[in-house]
Amino acid sequence: MQIGEKARAKVNLTLSVLGRRPDGYHELESLVTFADIADRIVLRPGEDLSVHVTGPFAGAIAGPNLLERTLRLLRDLDAGLQLGSVELEKNLPVAAGLGGGSADAAALLRAVRRANPAAGNIPWHEIATQLGADVPVCLADRPALIWGIGEEIEPLNGLPGLAAVLVNPCQPLATGPVFRALQAGPAPATRQRPPPAGPFPDMASLLGFMGARGNALERPATTLLPVIGDVKQALASLPECRYAALSGSGPTCFGIFSSSGAAARAAQVLAGRYIEWWIAATRLAGGAQGDVNSLG
Repeated sequence: MQIGEKARAKVNLTLSVLGRRPDGYHELESLVTFADIADRIVLRPGEDLSVHVTGPFAGAIAGPNLLERTLRLLRDLDAGLQLGSVELEKNLPVAAGLGGGSADAAALLRAVRRANPAAGNIPWHEIATQLGADVPVCLADRPALIWGIGEEIEPLNGLPGLAAVLVNPCQPLATGPVFRALQAGPAPATRQRPPPAGPFPDMASLLGFMGARGNALERPATTLLPVIGDVKQALASLPECRYAALSGSGPTCFGIFSSSGAAARAAQVLAGRYIEWWIAATRLAGGAQGDVNSLG
């Protein structure tokens, strides 16, 4: 028996940083969605708790794998849980601002949850929070407004689907230095629930919201890695690109296009110009249906 799960790329459509907490974490608000490109996790239940990594970006993983930590945490939490060996097909760039490692850990949690349908008392959300700020929203695997350090999640229904191109310059950028370069002031003493996002009846309303909020980490990330500015400009200059921005702490940028066909053509053009970049046309999931909306 084996259990497979997709670990979809996370894209921050907006990212506001409210301040730095005394413990070093940053309070933030972010509108998050997920692309239809993904790593893939396969859990093979058994006594062996090893992790095996394949795929085009397998060699880029440095240091302890978060999947190994996830297995250890689950084993220590409940020795009766059915765990097993894990195979990771690493298709997404590492340290890319796409939440790849977090999405992998979340996919493993979902696989273990499926392998243990009777384990109703396992606090999956709390486990996800222990593993990393991005893991809870990746566990939910649906568009959401998140706040706090990422552990507070409000799923969004009816978010328009978006045709997009993701571009990574294949130069890793760690998250920590980007937040430090931001030099955020202290976080508010009292956490406030953000106002609801939306509704977004069409793509234009969503793009307007994104443009008004932006990404607070884009400036410090570009200062640390100037090629981000080149990537964003390359996307923005293409026909039918409606919006271009940095995802998360970078360095991956995304461009929103008027249709899936326009996104595919844009990706082809970029691939011919920048052979050293990772480029992927994709769909950013909307609400329950995840349909792609088109702009005229």
